Amino acid sequence: MPNSIEVRGVEKTFHKKRPLKDLVTRPFGAAEEVRALRGVDLEVEPGEIFGLLGPNGAGKTTLLKILSCLVLPDRGEVRVGGFDIADENRVKPLLGLVHSDERSFYWRLTGRQNLEFFATLYDVPRGRRGARIAELLERVDLVTAADRPFSDYSSGMKQRMAIARALLHDPPILLMDEPTRSLDPASAMALRGFIAEQLSGRDRKTIVLATHNLREAEELCGRVAILAGGRIREIGRTDAVRRFGLDDRRYELVVDRWPAGVSGPFRVMSDEPVDSGRRIEVQLDAGGGLGDVLRGALGAGVTIRRCAPVDSDLEDAFARILSAERAAGVDA
Repeated sequence: MPNSIEVRGVEKTFHKKRPLKDLVTRPFGAAEEVRALRGVDLEVEPGEIFGLLGPNGAGKTTLLKILSCLVLPDRGEVRVGGFDIADENRVKPLLGLVHSDERSFYWRLTGRQNLEFFATLYDVPRGRRGARIAELLERVDLVTAADRPFSDYSSGMKQRMAIARALLHDPPILLMDEPTRSLDPASAMALRGFIAEQLSGRDRKTIVLATHNLREAEELCGRVAILAGGRIREIGRTDAVRRFGLDDRRYELVVDRWPAGVSGPFRVMSDEPVDSGRRIEVQLDAGGGLGDVLRGALGAGVTIRRCAPVDSDLEDAFARILSAERAAGVDA
């Protein structure tokens, strides 16, 4: 079975719109170029939730637009379900795009009327439209609000309507651009649960989730790619990316105290108070071992309540990745 999505060497440059003053004073001047994507390579396997992570302006939305046939790349190859994206008639039926742009709906129409309109655009057979819309309204918990104007919907309801719209033609692949942006914590948590349990768990959809919320990606995604400045900085399983730049030589200890006399072939990287004690993070020197840390602490009369390798989250990993590339002189 081919990968759901294959991206090879994709590049995309846009030209900024010039302000009127610049057009008058420099009528023959060149427009400024913005390199949105700079040689992106990635693969998304069938049935997985794949995270595209990065700050605003990293290139995530541009890549989703290319995958959904809205924008063509300047260079590179993109295949969806084994088909080149230039073959729109084969690619578009495979895709459902979920984004948070509420302007793409008709606000004076009801939720049901919006879905009826888009079902026509998506070529859902006339005889199946009513049943399909009813099924989706139930799945996204909008049955009671279906005949209210879209303008009356809350942000969470509008986002659930965007998911229902993307599912009208039952595509195997969903592209989701910041699906929980602007949602309150409770609505965001409910939507993440729906993505994990219904779309991925029950329906086995392949999902590409673009977000700058790294904790959300950690909760949902099996693999992630960190995108910054139009480049993939790191890609792999979430747990592996999370430990980027860490080795097995950094440990966290929770102790009752930490006297100045504790020493050995290690360095104390952080020392902060916790409930009735201290949290100490140590980095072993070359040739040192965890036993040296424990002996030094116990020899100073320290009570050790906890000792474990230092873990990390995607936020910490993202900061380390960018820091490492800046140190290596890589343009961000």
